[in-house]
Amino acid sequence: MPVKFDYLLRETTSNLGRNVTITLASIMTVAVSLALVGASLMLRSGVENATQRWQGGIEFVVFLRIDATQQQIDSLNNDLEQSPEVSKIVFVDQEQAYKEFQTLFADSPELIDSVTAKDLPPSFRVEPVNKEVDAVESLGLTYEGRSGVDQVVFASKTIRLIQQLSSRLTVGIFVIAAFLLGAAGLLILNTIRMAMFARRREIEVMKLVGATNWFIRVPFMLEGLVQGLVGAFLAIAALAAFKPFFQKWLPSAQDIPLVGGFQVSGGEMTVIFMTLGVVGVAIGAIGAGIAVSRFLDV
Repeated sequence: MPVKFDYLLRETTSNLGRNVTITLASIMTVAVSLALVGASLMLRSGVENATQRWQGGIEFVVFLRIDATQQQIDSLNNDLEQSPEVSKIVFVDQEQAYKEFQTLFADSPELIDSVTAKDLPPSFRVEPVNKEVDAVESLGLTYEGRSGVDQVVFASKTIRLIQQLSSRLTVGIFVIAAFLLGAAGLLILNTIRMAMFARRREIEVMKLVGATNWFIRVPFMLEGLVQGLVGAFLAIAALAAFKPFFQKWLPSAQDIPLVGGFQVSGGEMTVIFMTLGVVGVAIGAIGAGIAVSRFLDV
């Protein structure tokens, strides 16, 4: 017996309307849990973007003057490479610095248009052998007064504390979201179970007239998918509205210069939204799949 689209639409809508309260509870639970997941992903992206220059063991950055000569740059590069206290150096020229700037502020085209590569200083990102705070600061200060050097910025404890706090918050939010997603799955399962119970006589008649298992099951499975999808859509809408406030809430370069650049780009938001959509559909599918396999005797 072929399954027609109008039949699926009619039966799915009917099932959703039979238990409005539980259906809304399922959708809202999915939405809240996915919004928490999305918020934690946004926080992690913001921290990663802000601390990009400090990743890979970098402990301090030597910012050069914009008008530093090539001779001054080469001299400093040679000293850093030959120093037994330096494990690794990475030179970031003005073009590379500008590319990072464009990535971080991709959602602020007016800011990007007001800055050129020539406005940004080149820098050396330095990973010392000894990463103790006092040793790092002592080493960095030896380069602060060098010709062509503008300033030396240290990661010290601030970056590590921010990264640790972000990791702990992300894990904590994911744990809470996981419990809520589990609750959402159970709510979807119970919603479909009640819909099947309400239609048990109709299902028996359908079997007697030759309806296949999938003909009976598909509307119930679509009901779970719709609940998961609507919940994901609400979570995405909430995060899209929340993003401007999220950007303002995060520390600015004036508040914490070491981590200036907390930004979540449009591309990163798209990935987050797609992730939430997939998870929402998966939760709905899992809840519906368990319900029809366990409680629908066809």
